[in-house]
Amino acid sequence: MLFAFVAETALPTWFVLVYSAIIGVGIDFDHFLVARVNTGSWHAARDCLRNPTRVFAGQDEIFEDGEVGTLRRLLSHVVIVGLLIPVLAVVSLPLALLTAVVLYGHLLSDLIWDVYLEIKNGSPEVPNVVRRS
Repeated sequence: MLFAFVAETALPTWFVLVYSAIIGVGIDFDHFLVARVNTGSWHAARDCLRNPTRVFAGQDEIFEDGEVGTLRRLLSHVVIVGLLIPVLAVVSLPLALLTAVVLYGHLLSDLIWDVYLEIKNGSPEVPNVVRRS
């Protein structure tokens, strides 16, 4: 689907690939803002700026439990997508469509992972018959 889209638009293939990677990863920078709102501190962002390798090799250690939160993280993604896509549609419809497809995939992946973790680790919202040990 993505390659058919590239073939029918004026966007070069290299741009689609690079842009998709940047926007697909870049949306996660909102985690730092969510952590700031939740904790009142920029310590996670400062720690990553002091030691950038943590972003690639120590992602599980960037935030303490509860600093970001599943629902707030997903909410911030939805807000970003809801604001970004209409603005991009005014500038470039193909770019807006590409962005929507990439970020939909990102958000869907996040949701699938979060549901998997709830089933695996247990949650009051997951019925016992669904839980796996």
